[in-house]
Amino acid sequence: TLRVKLSLSLERDLFTRLREDAEKVAIKVFADNLRDLLLAAPAGPRVVLGLDPGIRTGVKVAVVDATGKLVETATVYPHEPRRDWDGSLHTLLKLSQKHGVNLIAIGNGTASRETDKLAADLIKQLTSPDGPEIQKVVVSEAGASVYSASEFASQDMPDVDVSLRGAASIARRLQDPLAELVKIDPKSIGVGQYQHDVNQNQLKESLDRVVESCVNSVGINLNTASKHLLTYVSGLGPMLAQNIVNHRAENGAFQSRSELKKVPRMGAKAFEQSA
Repeated sequence: TLRVKLSLSLERDLFTRLREDAEKVAIKVFADNLRDLLLAAPAGPRVVLGLDPGIRTGVKVAVVDATGKLVETATVYPHEPRRDWDGSLHTLLKLSQKHGVNLIAIGNGTASRETDKLAADLIKQLTSPDGPEIQKVVVSEAGASVYSASEFASQDMPDVDVSLRGAASIARRLQDPLAELVKIDPKSIGVGQYQHDVNQNQLKESLDRVVESCVNSVGINLNTASKHLLTYVSGLGPMLAQNIVNHRAENGAFQSRSELKKVPRMGAKAFEQSA
């Protein structure tokens, strides 16, 4: 009897240890996947046309300027059931010429391939022999719908329909993946299979550390960074991040890092860590 009880206890203990070890490895894989996504090469300050593909509900369109500001939105219906290919091309052509689009970001969701063909036709009409080359890039739209319905998106784009916010996010994550993806809960970005089966607290801690590490190793643009991005900078919390945004809105762009000392509640230690 003693042998049976001991063997059962030892077996449970062994399986628990093996599971914990497997979870640690899985969490490391998820963290590495997230780091690769966040540190993807940015396209930089270029005017981007974001396309969030859809079939019945249409393709959501958003144009963001070189600073990431949303300038115009639209919805086109090139696929089933309307099949308004020429009308969609005409709308996209007008938007592209009006805002000087030089990059097209296409979400990789449903109808992505069909929308990619639409973008190819658009590029043919936009490209002139002596003009700049216009490129199209398929980007991951993981987490775009979560961001669209979030409180952060409501503050960022208050007068924009929820369905169109996703297209703006797709365009921005091509411009600067790090600055856009930090607005989304890391677990919603889809960092790997079975991410919901591991210890959620450990996963959250690991992913948050990765985001913080990436933001601080790359650095941020003090004059364009959102409050959310600023909170990941060493030495800054939500209140200081908000104070920096408020100071920027009232006094214009920062001319030097030392101007941060004028921000309310910015102490010597916080400045030393963040600057």
